[in-house]
Amino acid sequence: MTSIGKFFRGGGGGSTKRTDNKRRLKLAKSYAPDWIITILLAILFFALNDVHGFRREFSVNDETIRFPYAVHERVPDIALYFIAVVAPIVLQLAINLFSVRSFWDYHVSVLGLILGLVITGAITQFTKITVGRPRPDLLSRCMPIPGSEDPTYGLSTDAICTQTNNAIMIDGWRSFPSGHSSLSFAGLGFLSFYLAGKLHLFDTRGHHFKAWLSITPLFGATLVAISRTMDYRHHWQDVIGGSILGLVVSFFAYRQYFPSLASPMSHRPYSPRVPRDEEVLPTSNTQYPAPSVLPQYRDSGDGEQTELVNGGVRKPDPGHLDDIWREGEVHEMQSSGDNA
Repeated sequence: MTSIGKFFRGGGGGSTKRTDNKRRLKLAKSYAPDWIITILLAILFFALNDVHGFRREFSVNDETIRFPYAVHERVPDIALYFIAVVAPIVLQLAINLFSVRSFWDYHVSVLGLILGLVITGAITQFTKITVGRPRPDLLSRCMPIPGSEDPTYGLSTDAICTQTNNAIMIDGWRSFPSGHSSLSFAGLGFLSFYLAGKLHLFDTRGHHFKAWLSITPLFGATLVAISRTMDYRHHWQDVIGGSILGLVVSFFAYRQYFPSLASPMSHRPYSPRVPRDEEVLPTSNTQYPAPSVLPQYRDSGDGEQTELVNGGVRKPDPGHLDDIWREGEVHEMQSSGDNA
C-alpha cells in the first residue's frame, strides 16, 4: 500500500523533497518584490533625514513656537524603534506560538508589519519636508539675533537664526505630521489588528476581555504620541494627524495578508501565492483531484463561502462578476423579448 500511495503521489520521497524545494524557491521569488520594496522604502525613510526641506516663515512674536528645546526626549528614536518595530515582531511570534503555530502566518505578519511601517515612514517624511511647519520649540532652536523683529509687512525667515548645528535647524521645521505618532500607531496598530483577528474580536459574541486585549497596544501608541506634546516637539494637530495616518496605513497593510476581522477565518492568513501541487489519481483520459485536496469551504456568516487553501484563506475572486453581468444581460434580453 505504501508503494501504491507513493505512486499516486507522483513518486518516492526524493521526488517529493525536490517538489517541496521547488515550491519554496517559487515562494521566495513571489514574495521577493514585497521585501525589496519595503527595504527600499526603509532606505528612503532614513535618507530623507538630511534633506533641507521647505521652511515656512514665522513670527518671533508667535507664542506657539516659543517653548523650550528638550535636550532629552521622553521617547528617543532608539526607544521608538523598539516600541514600533521590535516589540510587535516579538509579540506576534509569541501569539503565533500560542495560537496557530504557523511559520507562514508569522512570515506574512512580519511582512505586513514592516510594509505598514515603511509606507507610513515614507509618507511622513515626504510630508514633513514639503509642509515645513515650525515646531513648538523653533525659537529655542533658532536662537534669533538679539533684538530681532518681524519685517513691517511680513514674517521672519531662518536668516535671523544664529544656531550653528545644522541637524537641529533641519529638524526645527518638521513638525507635521508627528513621526513618533505615525510610526507607533503603524507598528502597534498592526499588532492590535493581529490580536483582534486571532481572538475573533468581531464574532458578535461580545467578550469584553477580547476588546481590552486587542486595544492594549493602542494605549502604548497613544502614550508615545502624547509624549511628543510634553517634550514640545509637536503641536496637537501634528500628533492627531500622525496617529490617524499610522492607524489607517497599518489596517491597509494588515488587509493585504489577512481576511476581514469579521470573518470566521480571521485567525488565518491568506493562502500563499504559490499553491501546493495537487495530488491526482491518473486515469486514461482525465485526472481528477484526490478527495483530500478538493477545495474546502466554510460559511462566512454573511451568506458567502470562504475557500480554505493550504492552511490559509483564499482571497475573494472578483472574476465571477463577469458571469453575473452576462446573466443580467441575457435576462434583460429575454424580458424584452417576452414583452414584445
